[in-house]
Order: sequence, then structure tokens, then C-alpha cells
Amino acid sequence: MSEIKIPLKMHVGGPCSPIVKVGDRVLRGQLIAEPSGLGANIHASYTGEITAVTETDIVIKADDKQNFDEYVKIPDTKTNLEAIAAAGVVGAGGAGFPTAVKLKTEIPQGCFIANCAECEPLLAHNIHQIETNAAQLVRGVKYAMEITKAPKGYIAIKPKHKKAVIELIKACRNEDNIDVFRLPDMYPAGDERVIVREVMGIELEPGQLPGTVGACIDNAETLKNIALAIEERKPVIDKDITVSGRVAHKESVFVDVPIGTPMGDLIERAGGFINPHGEIVVGGPQTGRTGSEDTPVTKTSGGCLVAMPFPQEKRKAGILICECGGSEERLTQVAEAMGAEVVSKERCKRMVEVNGRYRCGLPGKCPGQAEKVMALKRGGAEVLVVGTCSE
Repeated sequence: MSEIKIPLKMHVGGPCSPIVKVGDRVLRGQLIAEPSGLGANIHASYTGEITAVTETDIVIKADDKQNFDEYVKIPDTKTNLEAIAAAGVVGAGGAGFPTAVKLKTEIPQGCFIANCAECEPLLAHNIHQIETNAAQLVRGVKYAMEITKAPKGYIAIKPKHKKAVIELIKACRNEDNIDVFRLPDMYPAGDERVIVREVMGIELEPGQLPGTVGACIDNAETLKNIALAIEERKPVIDKDITVSGRVAHKESVFVDVPIGTPMGDLIERAGGFINPHGEIVVGGPQTGRTGSEDTPVTKTSGGCLVAMPFPQEKRKAGILICECGGSEERLTQVAEAMGAEVVSKERCKRMVEVNGRYRCGLPGKCPGQAEKVMALKRGGAEVLVVGTCSE
């Protein structure tokens, strides 16, 4: 078994502080790093020996034989919220916000919403989770409702996922205060502001958090991890992953992949590369980032997507930046990988600056961009590289 790299930052906040040293032997599930501020506990996902501890990672030389059904359970806790904190649960949909911190806010006049949009194209692991274990998701919702004192719960999902919707309806049959809510089939339906708008009929301002209107939102896999922490005392040591694109077995869903597993191992499990192939994208196609076969699975990894080779484009390029899609850095990277020179940049007309960060003024309702396109053209652009704009 190769060495496994466990990142010390898999969450919103600063890197965790290691509590192990080189030479220590650790067991799967053992606590190996703790947050010093905002963050979440990190546990060993493999049994083995610590071979390196750096500012960014803990490296484990994993034993050749692993029993992934066994793990060190989190300690007994007085409350379910403490169990969630001990297990190191974070937003598994990519945000990585510590779940125990989010659930501390009580919303006795509000609602808890399970985000099951599975919004990014190609990703399929959340829907697979619901199709195979909808009851576990519903239990996770009930735990979250109890902790936040939310009187009402919603499970927000797109109706095109017919099997998952049917399983949810069955699982909610005796739950009078939990409803299955049908989301529109659009991008980014999984954005928390879109979720609040569709479910509650409230339009959040850019930068306004759901908690200000009595909403708390977690995605499907986060709720799975909540249920596992409470019912089985399991720390977050595994992640569900979709592997898709230029691989032999398209849209492979791998359940409970140990954190730290290299993406190359998953590509091999999916039948290997189809050649020619381009970059490996970690995450979804819209908001993912460039990775490699050595990139480790983290608590927030959603996809391992193998792209086509970039078409070559030697004309001067302009990029149109969208808050809901590729960042300025990502779009520039894509344009340069195509061989283009980026000569002008513009932001979508919906983007507004809030506290030093650009946000979408109305996610999911894309405007026409003629004015921005003309500005890019005046800047010397002969071709455009865009993210998610519908027009």
C-alpha cells in the first residue's frame, strides 16, 4: 500500500493542528488533528505508520492489509451536536463549513432543508445515496431538525431523479413535518440562495446567510455523515465520489472511499483512462479545479472527472467571469491551456461586490451579456471563454 496524504485543511477555517508525530502507529478512525479555531477534527482513514507531518499534510504509510469495516469510534458524548463535532463533519458538498457550528443556531420559527439538488453535471453520488438509503437521509434530517429546533423540514430535489424521489416519498410516509420539495431543473439549483428562494419564497440579498431568514441547509452526504456520527459513532473518514469523463466505466459511483485515497486509484477502479484524455478535474465541471492522479480524496471532494484534451485556440481570448461557475483563475487557466492569450476580462452583469467578495445578484436567472461581450471585443478579444452563462 502506498503512502496516504491527509490534508490538514478540509474545511472552512484554518488548518488543523496535528496531535501525532512521525513514527506513531495510528488506527483507522483515530483522531490525528484538531482545529485551533474554526475547523473540524481530522481522523486517520487508513491504519498504518505516520511517515511525515508538515504544515499542510499528515502522511500515513498504510498497512498492506486494511479492514475498512473497522474503525476507532468517536468518544461518548452528551449530545448529538457534540457527536457531530467529534466526528469532524463538514459540508460535504464542497463548502466544507463545520456542521456542528452551523447547527448551533436554533430556528424554532424556521425550517431545515436538505439540499439534494446534485446540481453539477456528471456528479451522481448524492442521488445514488438517496436511491439506496433514503431512510438514512431522512433520519439525518430529523437529527438536524431536533438540534436546530426547526419545526419543518424539506428535502429539495429535482423531479427528474424519479427513483430517488419515489424512495424519499416512501421514507417520508410517516413524517408529517418533512416534505419532498421539487426544485427546477436548472443550474445552480443547489446554490443556497436558490434553495431558499424556491422552498421559502424569500429572495436573499447577496451575502445574506440563510440563517437570517430562519433556514438551515445541509447537503445529502453531510446528512449521511450526521446519521453515521450519531448512530454508529463513525468519524468522517470516507467520502462518496463520482468518477466520469474519459474513463472506461463512465459515471462510476464509489461509496465510502477512504479520505486520502489518490484520484489515480479511483480512475483505475473506473477502468482506466480512455485516450486521448486531458486534465483531471477534482469536483464538478463548473466549479472544480485541476488535479492529478496524486490528488487525495478529501472531505469535500465530489468528483474525479477526466476531460477531453483542450482544443487548441491561438486567437486572443476574453473571459466572462460568473460567480456561479468558473472563477477568474480557472477560466484564465482554461484559456491558457488552450493556447490562447487572455487579453480582456469582464464580470457578469449580475455580479456585485459584498465585503470584498463578488457574488451573484440573482443566481439561476442569467441576463443577456451583449454589453459585456462588446467590452471584451473592444479589449481585443477574438474568442470568448465563459462559465455558466445561459445566453
